[in-house]
Amino acid sequence: MTTVHVAAPEQGTQLLAPNEIVPLLIGATVDEVERELVLQTLARCDGNRTRASRVLGLSVRTLRNKIRIYAASGIEVPAYHD
Repeated sequence: MTTVHVAAPEQGTQLLAPNEIVPLLIGATVDEVERELVLQTLARCDGNRTRASRVLGLSVRTLRNKIRIYAASGIEVPAYHD
């Protein structure tokens, strides 16, 4: 299994253009890319599932189901931070 980690941009860092991101994803499965996108979106939304689901274009139920699968697989899921 390939793990793809594309760090969230910090203040003062440059965002990657799509043509720069795609080579980082080659070799990863769609499931792995989706999981990383979901987890990073959750982290950027401070664990807020409602906000993350809106950003991702998913229902809260679908996002919750994905989180349940990730957690059952032993993957750490960002918790809600107020």
